[in-house]
Amino acid sequence: MTRPALREAPARAHSRILGVAGVRGENVVVNDDLVGPIDSSDEWIRQRTGIISRRRAPQDVTIADLTEQAGRAALEVAGVDPAEVDAVIVATVTHLEQTPSLAAIITDRLGATPAAAFDISAACAGYCYGIAQADALVRAGTARHVLVIGAEKMSDFVDPTDRTISFLLGDGAGAAVVGPSDTPGIGPTVWGSDGSQARAIYQTHSWMTYKDGSDTSWPTLRQEGPTVFKWASFQMAKVAKEALDAAGVTPDDIEAFIPHQANMRIIDQLAKQIGLSDSVVIARDIAETGNTSAASIPLATERLLREGQVSSGALALQIGFGAGLVYGAQVVVLP
Repeated sequence: MTRPALREAPARAHSRILGVAGVRGENVVVNDDLVGPIDSSDEWIRQRTGIISRRRAPQDVTIADLTEQAGRAALEVAGVDPAEVDAVIVATVTHLEQTPSLAAIITDRLGATPAAAFDISAACAGYCYGIAQADALVRAGTARHVLVIGAEKMSDFVDPTDRTISFLLGDGAGAAVVGPSDTPGIGPTVWGSDGSQARAIYQTHSWMTYKDGSDTSWPTLRQEGPTVFKWASFQMAKVAKEALDAAGVTPDDIEAFIPHQANMRIIDQLAKQIGLSDSVVIARDIAETGNTSAASIPLATERLLREGQVSSGALALQIGFGAGLVYGAQVVVLP
């Protein structure tokens, strides 16, 4: 019996990011609004995190609303019709339902059906994971256009009395469209995990007792701040350097550094450890947006482009890191 040879999808040599967009929660929450329950101060938060304010969405705005807005805006910027999208990837840890995926819901809302749709649970590294997947799908010929969205409504997970992470968190969604390119646009992804430190950042439950004696609980986040700071500041610098080497570039070739917006001190330490020159534009969106987990890198990218701090075609090093502990980094050409 002669078996027929399988037909394979025609591969493409390169992919790139065609457009980026972002949506932030509309409410500006300054430090003084949060310090009472954690017995803190505006000065304490600024010194330790660099955060002046964070953006949070109203209660009636859902994570799906934020995700849809960001996805729709990115498609418009990229000039790609929803019907031309072959896959939708949403990176999030704040979609409250295990199933159906947020990506499937958003695909329908955008009018991109029957595009493939799935979620990624990689916390603050989720967007970089999504870009890696989109790059692979496009170059393998499995998809032509992939919509990647990092989206979080972190305020749904806030315990206002928690001093470890609650005051860091903001809401938003950032999206990118990845498609074919005649020239390289996304460098090799360096990624990985260290589950032995899974308790450094984790989800738990907080309880509240009402006046009538009834109780309720909701999911919240906690972190071991010193552990996370040390790991992110020093171990992630090694990962960033590996991503530069994999892409065949040096720190002097980089025009923008766009790390996960976790903490201003971490960002500064990373830039120092990597050896970036003073001419490199460093994303510092955390000061006014807060830590938006998987949304932070695309939101920071959108801001740099919108404000003209970097131009189209610039080489950017992006790196995400967070709960898991997981990480991912790649060098990209900005749209």
